[in-house]
Amino acid sequence: MTAADDLTGWVAVVTGAASGIGRATAVRLAESGAHVVCTDHNGPGAADTAEAIDAAYGRGCAHPHTLDVTDADAVERLVTGTAEQHGRLDIMVNVAGIPYSRPVVDTDEADLDRVLAVNLKGVFFGCRAAARVMTAQGHGSIVNVASSAIDTLRPNVACYAMSKAAVAQLTKTLAIEVGSRGVRVNAVAPGVIDTPMTAGVPHAANIEAAALRRIGRPDDVAWAIRYLASPASGFVTGQILRVNGGTAMPG
Repeated sequence: MTAADDLTGWVAVVTGAASGIGRATAVRLAESGAHVVCTDHNGPGAADTAEAIDAAYGRGCAHPHTLDVTDADAVERLVTGTAEQHGRLDIMVNVAGIPYSRPVVDTDEADLDRVLAVNLKGVFFGCRAAARVMTAQGHGSIVNVASSAIDTLRPNVACYAMSKAAVAQLTKTLAIEVGSRGVRVNAVAPGVIDTPMTAGVPHAANIEAAALRRIGRPDDVAWAIRYLASPASGFVTGQILRVNGGTAMPG
């Protein structure tokens, strides 16, 4: 670890930390010295992540919280409370999301509302709460999770893809709004990652489409998030970092 990625004394909030990319991100941030607040709608899963971090890096390195990211007031309380308790909030990582695959003609309004509530509004609420704290203190890094679905056209994923495309646009717009006050906002756009969310999905086509000829691992994305959260990316904002093994290479 170098000074550029030393997060000792920093405070981070990670949503969706019970498993997959969120869990791997929480672990990597703690590995760099950050205190990590692990949040998830799956409270026991968030607690398991925090316990694993404490076991690896010392007691008190992480704290779990049950959080429904679609509850704007709950997100605001969690983020504000974390900053008040620790005296700062340096990193906000909005990972929580849900998959959805169904043709547009077969999608009902309730499903659409649920996908947008978690994947878009949940990220928006996290960004808003963190931006309020970070602009007041004059520094901070927000990292959102979009998806390779913003670049790769596939059938049956319109709801999911549009939610993630909106996250990318939110990321860039917010970066312009808060950059002058010392806050950076970026996103990662992962390809297919081997997580519980993709369990049971045939990966042969995804492997064939990737230049690296494999699907991703949670750590592949977590390393990228840690880079965007750390001083190593101090002059990077408003960017969408594609962590997709080469399945899409937009110019």
